[in-house]
Amino acid sequence: MPPVAAGDARDRLLLAAAELLDEAQGADVSTRAITDRAGVQAPTLYHHFGSKQGLLDAVVTHGFTAFLAERAAGETGDAPADPLDDIRAGWDLHVRYGLEHPAFYGLIYGRTVPGEPCGVVAEVEAMILAALRPAARQGRLRVPPARAARQLLAASTGVVLALISRPADDRDLSLSREVRDAILERLTTAPGPAGSALPDAGDEVVGAAVALDAALERRPDALSATETALLREWLHRLSASPPA
Repeated sequence: MPPVAAGDARDRLLLAAAELLDEAQGADVSTRAITDRAGVQAPTLYHHFGSKQGLLDAVVTHGFTAFLAERAAGETGDAPADPLDDIRAGWDLHVRYGLEHPAFYGLIYGRTVPGEPCGVVAEVEAMILAALRPAARQGRLRVPPARAARQLLAASTGVVLALISRPADDRDLSLSREVRDAILERLTTAPGPAGSALPDAGDEVVGAAVALDAALERRPDALSATETALLREWLHRLSASPPA
């Protein structure tokens, strides 16, 4: 294939690397192939990105920005009647992105380094956490939001990698829905009776503790720092306790 269209060398390198990654379907892409496609010499790549890995990291970040932008564009400003609907929508978008961009997804999640969180993954976890906060404030979570976000991210990532590993004509997309609904059932409670924000009796204490902890984030000056720390310690103990 001829070099990509003329333009800024940095942009040409990003586009060339993205195209080659997509074509390679998980195979390695050489520096020479990228620079030939971009119509530049290797020193130009090193000037802009420091290394081939630096370029690939930039490609992943650039591609994932589109995912985050699409997620943000889908937020209307009106809270859904059920806060879990927003969490389901985020899960489905995450899975769709992974299946549509398997090479990018493999780079994001396939280069795990012990003790070094990936910045892109951290953005997704923060997005999930933000989606969980309305449910937390309504007493709908069985665990603190940060823990729920980590579990949802781990589960959705596992689903995407499992689906990517299957041939396209042998992917059971119902797997995503079934795992999503199963983990949400474990992490959340059913709505309480009409007119009540609290869940049914078995989860009331845990749900109320999580809800108050989430609400404190909106009133950081309601108590002194010492009082807030003590109250949060009690709330975290309550939210860590399984319902009777």
